[in-house]
Amino acid sequence: MWVRLPAHTPPVESRGPRSYMAAAKKTPRKAPTKATRSRRPAAARGPEPRDSIVDPSSDNVSDLVAQVQRHGGTVVGAYRDPFAGQTLVLASLPLKKVAATPFQRDLSKTHATRLLDPVIAVPSRDGFWSPNGRHRLEAARRLGVRSVTALLVPDEKMAFRILALNTEKAHNLRDRSLEVIRMARQLAKEQPRSKESEHAITFDSPVFMTLGPAYEQRSRFAGSSYQSVLNKVDRFLDSTLPAALRQREQWAVRIMDIDDRVAAHVKAMQAMGMKSPYLRAVVVARINPVRFVPPSRKKDAAPPMSMAEALTKMAANVRKFDPKSVRPGDLALVAAIAPAES
Repeated sequence: MWVRLPAHTPPVESRGPRSYMAAAKKTPRKAPTKATRSRRPAAARGPEPRDSIVDPSSDNVSDLVAQVQRHGGTVVGAYRDPFAGQTLVLASLPLKKVAATPFQRDLSKTHATRLLDPVIAVPSRDGFWSPNGRHRLEAARRLGVRSVTALLVPDEKMAFRILALNTEKAHNLRDRSLEVIRMARQLAKEQPRSKESEHAITFDSPVFMTLGPAYEQRSRFAGSSYQSVLNKVDRFLDSTLPAALRQREQWAVRIMDIDDRVAAHVKAMQAMGMKSPYLRAVVVARINPVRFVPPSRKKDAAPPMSMAEALTKMAANVRKFDPKSVRPGDLALVAAIAPAES
């Protein structure tokens, strides 16, 4: 006699090995616990709070305090910064005695509408230089302010190193290149015997040194199109700054000559009906002599070829370039990887 089991109870015979394996697969597993990395606190550094106060009449800041008073300013106080213990002087300075360093980026009217306080300044011959206060000083002048509060650093060299702390606006390639080449020209006057390679930390990248003269002559120069090439072949020079600047200017002229031929090819492709904004990037990619050389992970690695050789090959390649060889697929590929124009 057969007994019918309820529908919700599966027959015992149906629970074979496969059924149990399937049931086991459905069993939720616990997510593996991620190993947490123990982070120990950094070693203590900087002065103790009781050691932060500095007497304005002490030897290490007395000259700076005297200069503030000589130019009609007033010292509010002096202290050591909590990180490295650098002595700083907080002072109120006549606005007419504070000027932006001449190697900063150009003034932006949009950012000059804001007044942020204080500015950072270093002593100069005619008063004080502010390496990061161009827009704040301009805003103060527009408001008719007589004085500005400044955080003074005794070390004049800080004017060349403090630009990285400027957070008013992100630097694009053009702004950064112009800043670096202006710094290089100023340093060439003050330290003509120093080598370009000695200022590598200040300049950050040799590419800025090469593109800077090009941007000085052509404000709308498409430097980002050539940045990938220069990143692989450009290195800081061991020659003195004046000599290095002359070499950089010559390289910039060669790059602009190449760009003139690139622009002619772009016009030819536009006349053929191509309307992509990446036409220039396609041409530069085709004439790139180190196009298939992978970038080195080591910052100081030897370049695949010299700068002069790379520019010579680029000039030869741009002369041989045929605009009719470009296909729509080439434009789509470059559009996916091309950097934004600066």
